[in-house]
Amino acid sequence: MKILLTGSNGMVGKNILAIAPNYQHEFLVPKSSELNLLDAMSVRQYIERHQPDMVIHAAGIVGGIQANMAQPVKFLVENMQMGLNILTAANDAGIKKFLNLSSSCMYPRDAINPLSEDLILKGELEPTNEGYALAKVTSTRLCEYICQENPAHLYKTIIPCNLYGRFDKFDPNHSHMIPAVIRKIDEAKKNQQVEIDIWGDGEARREFMYAEDLAEFIFYALDNFAAMPQNLNVGLGTDYTINQYYQAVADVVGYTGSFKHDLSKPVGMRQKLIDDEKLKEFGWGYKTSLEAGIQKTYAYYTNEYLSEKQ
Repeated sequence: MKILLTGSNGMVGKNILAIAPNYQHEFLVPKSSELNLLDAMSVRQYIERHQPDMVIHAAGIVGGIQANMAQPVKFLVENMQMGLNILTAANDAGIKKFLNLSSSCMYPRDAINPLSEDLILKGELEPTNEGYALAKVTSTRLCEYICQENPAHLYKTIIPCNLYGRFDKFDPNHSHMIPAVIRKIDEAKKNQQVEIDIWGDGEARREFMYAEDLAEFIFYALDNFAAMPQNLNVGLGTDYTINQYYQAVADVVGYTGSFKHDLSKPVGMRQKLIDDEKLKEFGWGYKTSLEAGIQKTYAYYTNEYLSEKQ
């Protein structure tokens, strides 16, 4: 297939393209100067000109708690505009297949874990990333509506758990937890810092999957797209506490200092674990363990990320 991949410069997009040579698809990977997802006309013209067989929508404004709390307008408006523009343009152009990447943050904050796909819009969202979550809910629902109106269109959504890995951001203000912790602990070791602070009590639980595993899943989904459920969680089906992640990173980095908890800081949802029953039924499972994933990500950070920044 000829596949339009949005967000090809992001972590998920780069992981998809890194393994794409192993498969028989052709990828369109426009820069933002060629395809401005915030401009509906630009999106329509690009799709009419290039006539892709399928769209994988992986573009988005992403970040951790700090970034979401600082810029809720941007996280809501830009993510929603991108989703609406690419989905409506693809639908109007008669593109039959669309894979929408959503996020487990669109599940209700007080839902019982593990989080199953039928919980969308069944409760209040987590306030610290509500804008981002609202945008993801909208795109997910729009895929459902398009399929209701035209059953020949397969517009489906995957809901990954938190991700980390190669091509990640390690900026403490804009990255997700694991890359931020890798940088924080690596710098603490280099600076011989004896103590590191952890936001909250460290008992909140999170599920993180190595991003290359998600890329492998996407190619599996392309081969089995008709059989894939409308909305599908993609993750590990198991989680760890923040404290355990800090310790796992410290073990890989070789940091031997101690941790202290800053109870004045927000922690977000206490738990966010996806239900992987449908994923297992679909026939797929992750392969990278937490330790192996952190080792690979730390190697990327030291060997590639830091050398690029110098």
